[in-house]
Amino acid sequence: MPLLTKAAADPAAPETRTGPDGPPGDGRRPRRPLGRHNLYGWLFSTPFLVLFAVFMAFPIVATLLMSFTDFGARHVTRPLEAEFVGLENYTELFEDDRFLKALFNTAYFVVVGVPLTILLGLLVAILLNNGIDRARTFFRVGFYAPVVTAIVAVAVVWRFVLDPSDGLIAGLAAELGMTAPDFLGSETWAMPSLIAMAVWRNLGTVMVLFIAGLQAVPADVREAARLDGAGAWQEMRRITVPLLRPTMLYATTIGYLNVFEEPFVMTQGGPSDATLTVSLDMYREGFNFFHMGYASAMAYVLFVVIMGITVLQLRLLKDNTR
Repeated sequence: MPLLTKAAADPAAPETRTGPDGPPGDGRRPRRPLGRHNLYGWLFSTPFLVLFAVFMAFPIVATLLMSFTDFGARHVTRPLEAEFVGLENYTELFEDDRFLKALFNTAYFVVVGVPLTILLGLLVAILLNNGIDRARTFFRVGFYAPVVTAIVAVAVVWRFVLDPSDGLIAGLAAELGMTAPDFLGSETWAMPSLIAMAVWRNLGTVMVLFIAGLQAVPADVREAARLDGAGAWQEMRRITVPLLRPTMLYATTIGYLNVFEEPFVMTQGGPSDATLTVSLDMYREGFNFFHMGYASAMAYVLFVVIMGITVLQLRLLKDNTR
C-alpha cells in the first residue's frame, strides 16, 4: 500500500504554497512589484537620456529639418524664419560639380584604403599571433601607437616624410639618383599619399581585432585541416578567413567614408580639389560659407550611403559557420 503524504493523511492540515508567491519561510524571496523596478531603471537612466536627447536626438532631427530649408547664418538667432525649400538642396547637390568630385574622391579613398588596411592588418596579425615569438608585445604596441597619436603629430611626421625637398623619401630618392615627386602638391599623388597615411593610422586597430579573431579560431579545426592535407594557403583561405568574417564587420568602412582629418590637416582639399572629401566639403559649406541647410543635405546623403554599405556588409560578412 503506498505511503500517504502528511497533507493527504491529514485533510485538516493547511495548504502550503510554494513558488515565488509563497511565504518567506519557503526559502524564496518574495516577488517585488514590477513597476518599482521599472521606476528605478528609468531614474538611473535619466541622466543618459537627457544627454542623449540634448546632444544626439535633437541635433539629428534639427539637421534633418534644416536640410529642407535655406537655413544660413542669418537664421541662427531666428531659426523659424528659415524658408522651406523642399528637395531643392538635394537636387542641387547632384548638379554641383564640387560635391560630385568630393563624392568620387571619397569613393576612391574607401575602395583603395579599406582593402589595403584589412589585408595589411590581417598579415600583421598573423605574424604577431604565430610568426613572431620574441618582443611580441613591443611590436603590438608599436603598430598600435599611431591609433592613439594626435592627428597634428601625425601630420608633422608625414609632412617630413613627404616633403619634396628635405623629406625622408626625397633624401632616399636623391641617394638613388632620382627625384621624388611633390606628393601633397600633385593631383596624381595627393590622394594616394593620404590613403597611405590613413592605412598607417588605422592599421593598429584592425590588427588588434584580427589578433582577437585569430585567437578565437578553434585549434582542433586547424589540426583537422592539417590532417586532411591542407597547406598553409588552403588553411588560410578555407578556414581562417571564413571564421574571421564576423571580425571583419568591425573593420568597417564608416571611418573611411567620414574621412575628414587627413585632408583637412594635410592638404585642405587641394590641389584643385583632388583630396576634397564629402565630410570636408560639408564642413566648408556649413562653417565657412554658412550654407547650413545645404550642408545638412550633404550629411544625410552621406548617411544614406553609409547605411546602404552597412546593410551590404551585414549581408556579406554575417556569420554562416553555424
